[in-house]
Amino acid sequence: MPLEDDIKQTKFSSEYQKASINILYTGSWLYNINAASLKNFDITPEQFNVLRILRGSHPQKMMLAEIASRMIDKNSNCTRLVEKLRQKGLVTRELCEDNRRQVDIGITTKGLSLLKKMDTDIDWINTFENITKAEAKELNRILDKLRG
Repeated sequence: MPLEDDIKQTKFSSEYQKASINILYTGSWLYNINAASLKNFDITPEQFNVLRILRGSHPQKMMLAEIASRMIDKNSNCTRLVEKLRQKGLVTRELCEDNRRQVDIGITTKGLSLLKKMDTDIDWINTFENITKAEAKELNRILDKLRG
């Protein structure tokens, strides 16, 4: 559906303004689809992001600042997210033996199992069923160029 129909606006000051609004609107749309899928696992998109980051470094543990720097949403409260995941038994928090001020965070077996189940149960590709693989590649190139 065209952006104009979705947001009930027909005029934009420029194609650049329309593109900016379209990216913001589409990002919100994707977030809501993602949140609905993850709700079945009692996980928020931000918590999923932390688990995904920790799985990528597993078995190496990470410091909180390093996790925060890799987050998709830089405004996320990483400390709170890690604590929620710890309470669910999905991550561990341990004081570093060499530096008592450093806290090392790792993903648990339970966290890895949950991600594995999510990998098979959530069909991420269906979100993009309206575009081809080549179009997805071009979209990635354009978005990377925009941020570059």
